[in-house]
Amino acid sequence: MSDVPSRVWYAAYGSNTHAERLGYYLAGGRPPGAARAFPGCRDPRAPEASVALLLPGRVYFATESPVWGGGRAFYDPAADGTAWAVAHLLTVGQFSDIAAQEMYRPPGKDLDLTEVLASGRCSLGPGRYETLVCAGFLDHGDGERDGLPVLTFTAPRPLPPRPPSAAYLRYLAAGLHDAGAWRPAEVAAYLAGCPGAAGHWTAEAVAALSVPTAPTGPPGPASRCRPGPRRS
Repeated sequence: MSDVPSRVWYAAYGSNTHAERLGYYLAGGRPPGAARAFPGCRDPRAPEASVALLLPGRVYFATESPVWGGGRAFYDPAADGTAWAVAHLLTVGQFSDIAAQEMYRPPGKDLDLTEVLASGRCSLGPGRYETLVCAGFLDHGDGERDGLPVLTFTAPRPLPPRPPSAAYLRYLAAGLHDAGAWRPAEVAAYLAGCPGAAGHWTAEAVAALSVPTAPTGPPGPASRCRPGPRRS
């Protein structure tokens, strides 16, 4: 793992777009309404930075979440479109421990990222979030010549769509809105258009789930990661 950087961007596209929700994966504990407590990361510190990010591909909703009810978010990097995410700058250890918790594995061991950084994809198992994806690279402005890798995890293949619950969409809408790049109406239209939600949720219904704080100014631009390694 000599060529693996010490930090990576974790591209969250589901409930971990929400800073409070991410905090339970980092520091441990039981989120409100959750069916289980999270053990947390070896390093519980907050992300060094978090930025709104545009990824190639699409987010869709599928399976049945035991926590939220309804479909949960997955990322299809091969689909046409653009996925909205929040990238959190973490250590490799923090990313590894978050991934382990999403895979229902005990945290505590750094993942070997060699394959995913070389090919863009790595399978750690057949489970719902056991496929690692490198979506590209993102500059941090701290002297990293080639930028840092943007990593996330998803299902090994596209799954049949399933509508998400109101509680789940409320977290996603809040997380994307707080990223500062999109207005509430834009977030609502985006989520309502994702496969699984489309045809079951309207933008107006998503917007009505919560009332975000009034923006203090126009949204800033979302970052866009540079292309990553060729996906096999």
